[in-house]
This record gives sequence, C-alpha cells and structure tokens, in this order.
Amino acid sequence: MRALLCLLPLLLLAACGGNTAPPGGAAPETVIPFRQDGTLDFLREGQPYLTVAIEIAETDSARTRGLMQRTSLPERSGMLFLFDREQPQGFWMANTPMALDLLFIDADSQIVDIARYAKPLSPETVSSKAPARFVLEVPAGFSDSHGITETDRVRWRRTGSDG
Repeated sequence: MRALLCLLPLLLLAACGGNTAPPGGAAPETVIPFRQDGTLDFLREGQPYLTVAIEIAETDSARTRGLMQRTSLPERSGMLFLFDREQPQGFWMANTPMALDLLFIDADSQIVDIARYAKPLSPETVSSKAPARFVLEVPAGFSDSHGITETDRVRWRRTGSDG
C-alpha cells in the first residue's frame, strides 16, 4: 500500500504532462525562436538613425519559410531576405499569422517600396513596385512609427566571426 501511495503523485504528474493535443483540440503551438544573424541600420543623409536586429534568410528554403508560423518578433527586429539579383519581388502571407511591413530595398541599399500592414494569413501576393535585391520584414506599423520612407537607405552586417 505504501508503494502505491508513493507512486500516485508520479502517475498524476505523468498524466498532466506530455506534448499530446487535448481531445478534439489543436496540437501545442511550436514557438520558433528569433535567431540574430546581424544588424541593420536605417540611414538618412548617410547617418544611421535606427538599428534593428535581423535574422537573415538567404537560402531558398529559408526564404520560402520566412516568418511562417511566427506570432511575434522581438522589439526592433526583423527578417532580411537576400536575393541573388535585383528584380521585382513577390511575397505571400498565407501561413504568417502576424501583420507585417515589407520594405523592398534595391542593390544600392535604398528603400524603393514599402508595403505597409500586409494582411496576415492572406493568400494574395504582396509585390514590389520596383526591382529589389533585399526585402526586410518587420512587424506591421514599424515603418510608420519610426518614420521610415522610400528615400531612406540601409546598411546591414552579419554578427559573429563570418562577417
């Protein structure tokens, strides 16, 4: 009997834990952590006025995945997409549950277009109005709250030993 009383708390603890979905419910949410790969400065008249942490998407799979399934980003952070050449860019939000601003940046590092408040979970393509080599995704409203415009430039760098 004493052995059963000692095992009872362990059995109750095991019944409450685990990663199984509740009956009839959704699977537990997977949190995708932000990985700081570098920093990006916004420049006006050649001088930095705002710095953000960036996660860099430079492979096909990373660019395809982007910020899908992410529900938030740390303050003053975003994802920078690197492309091999400057061309019109198109993004979709179908699996992205948070609204974003998309900043399209040309090969000379000038912001050439800003798509503000891109609708979350939308299957519609958000296209650049001008060719872009880079795209920065930040939380919706970021561009307005920081006064970012199409006349601004950016400068980014990797953190760590490679860069």
